[in-house]
Amino acid sequence: MTSIVHKFGGTSVGSVEAFRSVLRILEAEHKRAGPGEMIAVVVSAMSGVTDSLIRAAHLAAQQDPEYKSILDTLWERHKSTSENLLEGSSLREFNQITENEFNDLHEILRGVWHGRHLPDTTLELVSGHGELWSSRLLAAAWSGLQPSAKPQWLDARTVLVAKNGETGPQIEWQTSAKKLGAAIGSTKRLVITGFIASTPEGVPTTLKRNGSDFSAAIFGRLLKVEKIVIWTDVDGVYSADPRKVPEARCLNELSYQEAIELAYFGAKVIHPHTMGPAIALQIPIWIKNTFHPEVPGTVIHQPNPESRSDLIARGFTTIDRVALLNLEGTGMIGVPGVAERLFGALRDAAVNVILISQASSEHSICVAVTEDNAELGRSVLEKEFESELHHGQIQSVHVTSPCSIVAMVGDRMVEKQGVSARFFTALSHAGVSVRAIAQGSSERNLSAVIDQKDSTRALRATHSAFFLSDFTMSVGVIGTGQIGKALLRQLQERRAVLQDVFKTDLRVGGTANSKTDLRDFITRVKAEHIPHTVLVDCSASDEVAERYADWLAAGIHVVTPNKKAGAGSWARYAKIRDVSAASGRQFLYEATVGAGLPVISTLRDLIQTGDEVISIEGLLSGTLAYVLSQFHPANSSGGYAHWPNGNTGSAAHAASFSHIVGEAKKLGYTEPDPRDDLNGLDVARKIVILAREAGVKLELTDVNVTSLVPAALQDLKSADQFLSQLPKFDKDFLQKRELAEKSGGVLRFVGSFDFKSRKAGASLRVVPSDHPFARVKGSDNIIAFRTRRYDAQPLIVQGPGAGPEVTAAGVFSDLLRLARSLGARA
Repeated sequence: MTSIVHKFGGTSVGSVEAFRSVLRILEAEHKRAGPGEMIAVVVSAMSGVTDSLIRAAHLAAQQDPEYKSILDTLWERHKSTSENLLEGSSLREFNQITENEFNDLHEILRGVWHGRHLPDTTLELVSGHGELWSSRLLAAAWSGLQPSAKPQWLDARTVLVAKNGETGPQIEWQTSAKKLGAAIGSTKRLVITGFIASTPEGVPTTLKRNGSDFSAAIFGRLLKVEKIVIWTDVDGVYSADPRKVPEARCLNELSYQEAIELAYFGAKVIHPHTMGPAIALQIPIWIKNTFHPEVPGTVIHQPNPESRSDLIARGFTTIDRVALLNLEGTGMIGVPGVAERLFGALRDAAVNVILISQASSEHSICVAVTEDNAELGRSVLEKEFESELHHGQIQSVHVTSPCSIVAMVGDRMVEKQGVSARFFTALSHAGVSVRAIAQGSSERNLSAVIDQKDSTRALRATHSAFFLSDFTMSVGVIGTGQIGKALLRQLQERRAVLQDVFKTDLRVGGTANSKTDLRDFITRVKAEHIPHTVLVDCSASDEVAERYADWLAAGIHVVTPNKKAGAGSWARYAKIRDVSAASGRQFLYEATVGAGLPVISTLRDLIQTGDEVISIEGLLSGTLAYVLSQFHPANSSGGYAHWPNGNTGSAAHAASFSHIVGEAKKLGYTEPDPRDDLNGLDVARKIVILAREAGVKLELTDVNVTSLVPAALQDLKSADQFLSQLPKFDKDFLQKRELAEKSGGVLRFVGSFDFKSRKAGASLRVVPSDHPFARVKGSDNIIAFRTRRYDAQPLIVQGPGAGPEVTAAGVFSDLLRLARSLGARA
């Protein structure tokens, strides 16, 4: 046998359809339960009714005639609802009783009008009528469905005795149990008014806010039921407010202690005071959705530690409109009684303390209070410590507001190391500063006081740190050309592995092209519930690069293969690096040199480990490497160069320079206008990036560049015109090749920087046939680092250096590098 108390909140009985949902639940419960099982139903007022009654009472005291309209509207609402749920004698009886009660209220408030005074007892009487009407209506409707087992309607004021205490209503348990037993006898179906009770003197009173939940727990204890079900308009208790955290989870269970902590810090769970009667008898409390009764909901109980899930944190919540009162001074150190005086003064002024934080040095103590009480709290503390302030023993009583408290709750926090570190790291990465912290010795709750403007971001960041993947980052991709598309494809292909194996979620928050409003785009990508944001610039736009510093300052990481920032003006480059360092946000650009090759990271490692770089030189353009390797089809061992389609060509049948450039464009190896590759500026930019990485203040204009674009073709308007006229110069390029081959070498376009002379160049050179640069095939890049350690034999980095797939892979590597630095396991 399972006896149950069901409680239906205001939204559960807020409309005709809502009432019908409740009736379906009760009909199912009646069929489930045996004849000896108790089904007691506690009912709140229809949604908004209690607030309307309170408002009407205050308006009457202000002699505002609008109170009459409010009462008339409430009567029409209840009358209309009853006409849709009841019929015949049940309808007539309900309407007659209810209309009489509305007439009584008109008379009561008329007296308030004339007296211009609203006694507390009158307000308690008036505000409790909503429960009378809703519960009576539900009882009548349920009786119509179950004529053989009609429920008994019970006015809780006739059985429930409560008196006001310092901590809220105090129940007279023995008296109430005796009255209840006499009132219900052997009845097993009850509909009871929530929220209302009577004082020991028999005066109508209420159980204050959340009183109907309290009523359910009270009657659960009085009736000694096996469980209490609180029906509301949500599926259960969530890990955070789903209106602020879109990915909040509905929890399957909470311990009583976890629920109390969450409720204290503002979570819409159930009021802490409500759970007391249930805890006394270890009665489980279920939170379920009236409109989705099939959803399991959340049970609040005393769980078995061995069967609990592995969740470290059960919930996150915030309290807004908080102020910090800080008492500080050297005169407090080692002086007993300071805290007692502080709390005593606040108590006497009825200022409730929400949170306490004190430095171990005893130099300061701060408390959190509601913002409304901040100035009152300051004034009473200044009065209490007037002498110490006058003599300089206490420097100040300072108020900081508006603040919020973000709290994390979980019984298992005490079992795990690093929980606090994870919590505060999440706040740090979200750019949230902490003003005060507090944690009880039970380690069930960890709280931090922050600026109110950061409240939602802090809630989302801390929740994400524990409830999403171990690491989650929002990724915005700018530039939807070949590299951008390849990156998006690679991210999608690896997403499941990253999430399942490495617990890393690189979540694409949006893509942008040249027509996108970047400000709006940034707003969408920088989702507050995701702790990290990175923008990936896959464009070649200088205008986009101009925004990097602003994005970094706004807390957004930047990853890019775009060379415009790294090789643009030194002033902009230095600003980007400085802002990155100051903001703690990373600027990563490995793919700007060598596509997916570890060129920049190799140089960085050399420098950071104390090596001295002497020179850098290499084939830094995949396009030019491809063109020139095809222009010299025979390799150094007498073999043949391999074309992308698998064909081979001998030296005797080498294609012309113009033909190779045209083929390279068709294969996607060149920019839309091949002159952007042949002019050598791409190589020059990469040399600038590498020199700057090594600490050299180098401008693009400092690089001596030899262009492969004939002077006569530089100013042609289109790429097609250029390609059509390039064959006129094939003879010139053929002569260069023949001269190179006669000297035992091949043509290669080499970028270089000498650290001693500070000379930088990007030019066509003849390199010996046995040189590593001569053996490069296709679009490979090769970079040689000559250093103090690698002097006789330079350190070589070689591999594919062009094409959207390998460039996107380089960008992807930077994303993973960033993720690892922020705590990911990928």
